[in-house]
Amino acid sequence: MATGGGAPAAPHLEGHASNYTQPGAAMNAAAANSAASAAVLPAPPAAAAAAAGGLHREPMYNWQATKSSLKERFAFLFNNELLSDVRFVVGKGRQAQRIPAHKFVLAAGSAVFDAMFNGGMATTSAEIELPDVEPAAFLSLLRFLYSDEIHIGPETVMTTLYTAKKYAVPALEGHCVEFLTKHLRADNAFMLLTQARLFDEPQLASLCLDTIDKSTADAINAEGFTDIDLDTLCAVLERDTLGIRESRLFGAVVRWAEAECFRQQLPITAENKQKVLGKALTLIRFPLMTVEEFAAGPAQSGILYDREVVNLFLHFTVNPKPRVEYNDRPRCSLRGKECSISRFLQVESRWGYSGTSDRIRFNVNRRISVVGFGLYGSIHGPNDYQVNIQIIESDKSQTLGQNDTGFSCDGTASTFRVMFKEPVEILPNVSYTACATLKGPDSHYGTKGLKKVSQESGPGPKTTFFFFSSPGNNNGTSVEDGQIPEIIYYI
Repeated sequence: MATGGGAPAAPHLEGHASNYTQPGAAMNAAAANSAASAAVLPAPPAAAAAAAGGLHREPMYNWQATKSSLKERFAFLFNNELLSDVRFVVGKGRQAQRIPAHKFVLAAGSAVFDAMFNGGMATTSAEIELPDVEPAAFLSLLRFLYSDEIHIGPETVMTTLYTAKKYAVPALEGHCVEFLTKHLRADNAFMLLTQARLFDEPQLASLCLDTIDKSTADAINAEGFTDIDLDTLCAVLERDTLGIRESRLFGAVVRWAEAECFRQQLPITAENKQKVLGKALTLIRFPLMTVEEFAAGPAQSGILYDREVVNLFLHFTVNPKPRVEYNDRPRCSLRGKECSISRFLQVESRWGYSGTSDRIRFNVNRRISVVGFGLYGSIHGPNDYQVNIQIIESDKSQTLGQNDTGFSCDGTASTFRVMFKEPVEILPNVSYTACATLKGPDSHYGTKGLKKVSQESGPGPKTTFFFFSSPGNNNGTSVEDGQIPEIIYYI
């Protein structure tokens, strides 16, 4: 008895979706009866077919006359002992099934079967063991090869995908991926992402990641999140587009670490959680948290070393900020290309600071998300600044976003990026005020300011900014000159 080995079949997809049948591919009643189920070991062929309900009730003699098309004749032969010249023992133990087939049909539909029966190392056995394949998935594969019919359900789609890949039937692979895509939701996105990576399905993996980006909180709260492997966890934590606060993301990562300790039969201690997280811990963006969030969570978790906790507290509270090993790039939860506009045509020297905010009012002709400002730095060589940035909805005096942070400059007339911790949504034709309160040496400043700046920044109309001087307490910035030369945004 020959054996066709391979990797264990993939786990089933949980769900309640009904089976999917390719439109226009219904078999006649006799063929459908034939396809009902496979024979169970170890009954002889005739008894097995009868027990499985797979025997055709019509006479075997002259059966060809009752089938008006080639498709009907091949469909009739699916899972049928008639004219079969090979049998597969599919599955393991008591769940194994003996399934008849026809070498010609299989070789015509699969290069793997062709090599198995006709290649230089072709098997001569009339019975081939497939212990790594689920019987239901193998029957789905054969049904497709015999009749082009696609029967996929939530319980069998992953094993069918595995089987289609194993036997190189890309058309069936595509239908499995299509089924998974249609049933992709936030609560199963992580489970499907793991399978997509396992089966090397980049299109499905990309769709899973998009779903996680859009519904991050729901996805990480789903049961499947704590079951993912470390590489998948790292692939998600590396993304700039997750829509969740970093403190909540850290809490989810701790839950994953506890589940991983249980899988590895390790005591659930801070040291072991740090051990199983490995490189994933370095992907948490602690600087994006507020000092209160950091103090209430990571600082007390025991997962970070004491020196890391001290450095991060210093990062939150002092200037110049000490170097930390954690990424501080905002997770914008935005797609597309980063854009920026410059409102000055020329740069001059000396702009002083006395604790008063530099302010400029603006509105935009389309919805955007502002992620930061470009600010001028020192005229006295390399230096550090402490800065608070804000965006205020002017008419309501409501602060929509702010960040207490700092930046280092190199003494040139370039601008230096200062980012919000989260993107700030800007609605069309609403008045906003951009504010920057700097503490540091005299800086460069912009002159010959523009009241209107337009630029191409993606599909649709040009993005147009309109600038107005901000009345009241202002360090001197106006439309014509001053600070806040750049606004960084996404469409």
